[in-house]
Amino acid sequence: MIMDSLYYTRLVRGNWPALLLALGIGVGAGLAVTAYTPPKYVATMTMLLTADETDDDISAALQAWSLSTQRVQSYAALLTSRRVVSQVAADGDAGALQGSITAEVVPSTSMLRVSVTDSDPARAARAANALGAVFTNVVNEIGGPAAGDHPVLRTSVIDPAETPSTPVSPNPPANAALGALIALFAAIGGLVLRDRLDTTIRTTEALRQATGGTVLGTVAIEREARDHPLIVGDAGRSPRAESFRALRTNLHSKGVGREVRSLVVTSCLPEAGRSSTTANLAIAMAEAGRRVLLVDADLRRPRLGGHLGIEASAGLSDVLVQHARLRDVIQTWGRPGLSVLPSGRIPPNPGELLASRGMGALLAQLREEYDMVLIDAPPLLPVTDAAALSAICDGALLVVRHGRTRREHVLRAEETLSSAGARLVGTVLNFVPVKRNDRYGYASGPQAVQETLPSTAPAHV
Repeated sequence: MIMDSLYYTRLVRGNWPALLLALGIGVGAGLAVTAYTPPKYVATMTMLLTADETDDDISAALQAWSLSTQRVQSYAALLTSRRVVSQVAADGDAGALQGSITAEVVPSTSMLRVSVTDSDPARAARAANALGAVFTNVVNEIGGPAAGDHPVLRTSVIDPAETPSTPVSPNPPANAALGALIALFAAIGGLVLRDRLDTTIRTTEALRQATGGTVLGTVAIEREARDHPLIVGDAGRSPRAESFRALRTNLHSKGVGREVRSLVVTSCLPEAGRSSTTANLAIAMAEAGRRVLLVDADLRRPRLGGHLGIEASAGLSDVLVQHARLRDVIQTWGRPGLSVLPSGRIPPNPGELLASRGMGALLAQLREEYDMVLIDAPPLLPVTDAAALSAICDGALLVVRHGRTRREHVLRAEETLSSAGARLVGTVLNFVPVKRNDRYGYASGPQAVQETLPSTAPAHV
């Protein structure tokens, strides 16, 4: 019960603009219905049903009272019968008038209350009073004289109908409230249905359940990151920068098992922020004093060169086809000596190159020369490049986009890695919304970050 309350509370809190819009639409719909609904008036008349008795003894009086109370229920039905209504209908449409008449017995009495509903208040009052006169005659005919000239039952109008001045419908406040209530329930129902059917990963717990592994970190989304994706300069003090520093720490201390010296960073599908994640993780590691080589192994749609502002026309692909030497294409970026191996020219057979023996030998050489080799690889599901690379590295880091990557995508990506014999080191939930742009001022300080990692032009080795 408590969990359900928390679930609905979070759902309402996260979607309150949509609920407010639904309430506005509901109120507007209720008022629109009110405006286009013709007013209805109700005229009410009350009659008393009595039984005659000529004797003065108590027994006769009790019998007369019992007779009137027994008959009053059936006479209420008689009031709305076609026999009575047809004598009142002025235009001969007895069916329409019959549907507008309501007759009820006043509880514990022999009184009948008759109501007539009409769009014309005067016509409603005339019909109600006409019903009283006609009904009296019909009762006299049905009851008949039992003895002598005295009828057994008789009716009398004790409260004639008056012309109503206020319509009973439409009721603007009631219609607006009903419209708002219906819209609110419909909106909440729609939100619940969408949430139940939505399989996108939005929490670390959902990501942990999907993979059964370790979530190594979450990366905050920031408006400035679109134009300045790297955590250098002022961006080094942002929550997003701290996310990468936490990821750096967790990668070495949070249950990843054996030492990781070469790591493939990939995603399920494109547009998950894979390349920027790889670059910023490399920057965070270089900031900690490690010898890091950042490799752009996306030989189909390379992006690291654009993020880092380096020349990528010669690089990995050229080394693999032996058109260039490794030391000639590796570039240094920034003052801490972050090394970058660009993608090079886009080859016609990227998958075969990355799965070749030459790539395995190259990785073995790089692992000896650097503390960490971070490889930006294509997405797992569209192509097999990342799975092939992960099989010859120490493992893979899967980047999952908040609110975009689906649970089934993660499961398929994990199966792809497992089929290739690769190890999934952990996952990162990327583009996580933050409520505020916290600024951090730790001992390293913003000036230290700027001095350590300036966004200057790269120097070639």
